[in-house]
Amino acid sequence: MYRRKWLPGVGISFVIVLTVWAMAALYFDLPLASARKPVTAIYVLGISAGALFYRRFAFLITLAGFILVLVWWLSLRPSNTRNWQADVAQTPWAEIDGDRVTIHNVRNCDYRAEFDYDCKWEIRTFNLSKLKGVDIALTYWGSPWIAHPIATFDFGDQRHVPISIETRKEVGKGYSAILGFFRQYELMYIVSDERDLIRLRTNYRTGEEVYLFHTVATPQQARGLFLQYLDRINRLHKTPEWYNALTNNCTTNIAVAEAAREGVDTRWDWRILLNGHSDEMMYERHQLVSDGLSLPDLKERVHINAAARLADKDPDFSARIREGRPGFSGDR
Repeated sequence: MYRRKWLPGVGISFVIVLTVWAMAALYFDLPLASARKPVTAIYVLGISAGALFYRRFAFLITLAGFILVLVWWLSLRPSNTRNWQADVAQTPWAEIDGDRVTIHNVRNCDYRAEFDYDCKWEIRTFNLSKLKGVDIALTYWGSPWIAHPIATFDFGDQRHVPISIETRKEVGKGYSAILGFFRQYELMYIVSDERDLIRLRTNYRTGEEVYLFHTVATPQQARGLFLQYLDRINRLHKTPEWYNALTNNCTTNIAVAEAAREGVDTRWDWRILLNGHSDEMMYERHQLVSDGLSLPDLKERVHINAAARLADKDPDFSARIREGRPGFSGDR
């Protein structure tokens, strides 16, 4: 008896979810902007009328409408040829010749303000034998539940190589958390310089707080992770993919937590999605150098905004933001 009472409610809720998603997909992703509102309205009216006049088949009508929209939505293809914003105008790609790695389209932007900058796209060469380890920068801009992770690879005297997984935005389009669930952005790996990727967030954007952790990854593990990134970068350079805030984003793509030490438990963890707590997850798994500090004390020690502002355009920016922090020796 109890089961019969709640089953209709579950069915109605399911129908509502399917209809709302289909409406949003049509409203946000139809290529012709002028058609979005009328087509969405027609869809809602059609589903509502069908469900009203054929109540016995209301669920099937809703499901059929959803499937039609889903099939169309899945047919949308990402592209590498759009009117891109200047800071995502080029996609990186890499050549690997034994120990030698050459990365093309390394971004090096010179900022006057967050949206006032000049970008150069450079070719840089690194030796895998120089790779010492991996650091992880977590950037917060509001909610403590959400952060943006950046993996940065330590090549010693060949400098750090930060890689940020982001949305590739067209001219005139900003980031929206809602749009991130639909087919509005391509996925992009930005290979850059810490004076670009890190300094942008500490010195030019307002309200962003950056925490720079050193992981316990060995040089061998760092090398494996770096090569994994390069493989993904090369594939995206040839074959673009859609960004998705749930399934294909900056956290689901990053593998620092798994590469930080061998034998790590890779089972599902809710903090992979609510990545503002990913530092907590890595701390519990002993993947961060903590010097015996509690997580709150560690976060206080690795908060780098003030140091980054002082270092600003200093050529030793990377060394200065690491001075005196857990896991970073004096030669960093």
